[in-house]
Amino acid sequence: MNLLLLGATGRVGGHVLRLALQDGHHVTVLVRNPDRIPCSHPNLTLLHGDARRPEDISRAVTGVEVVISALGTDGTTTLTDSVRALVPAMEQERIKRIITVGTAGILQSRVAPALLRYQSSESRRRITTAAEEHHRAYQLLCQTALSWTIVCPTALKEGPSPAPVRAQRDYLPENGTWISFADTGAFVYSQINDLTYVQARVGIAY
Repeated sequence: MNLLLLGATGRVGGHVLRLALQDGHHVTVLVRNPDRIPCSHPNLTLLHGDARRPEDISRAVTGVEVVISALGTDGTTTLTDSVRALVPAMEQERIKRIITVGTAGILQSRVAPALLRYQSSESRRRITTAAEEHHRAYQLLCQTALSWTIVCPTALKEGPSPAPVRAQRDYLPENGTWISFADTGAFVYSQINDLTYVQARVGIAY
């Protein structure tokens, strides 16, 4: 399968890249600094560019079947800018499937179901800038006919898996406190062929 991976230099994206190449997929990565990709592989295509630029995205999606975005917010509008660039480019290329990494803050609140977690007392974060940007990206995807899935991990940490990953549509699994970067990457990667959560957010935690 031909995949486009955005955010390949990040701690989640790096795991997605490793798994995809390991399984024999052809992976195109669009990065601002190709030197930050630590590996070379015959199935890996490195493109120098910016995921916020429509012209770079249009070049990157050519021949692609699935798009995976593990981009972070970095306190900017990177997510929304990239979604705005991706949607028309994917429609032009007739690509339907996109999997993105969100945050547990944009899942529904259990204590106030009409609100998202970051909008309610369920969230412990006082600064909500990143969650607000993820929320805007989610709203943009909701307006499309794409087969999107937003994987929403709880607090991300390094470390071995203490338990199997739990997943739940639109909500964070109860009492979920953290999840590793590696298991998050593995779950994101698994969504390439798993259509359980199409046009949905999925919360993941141990």
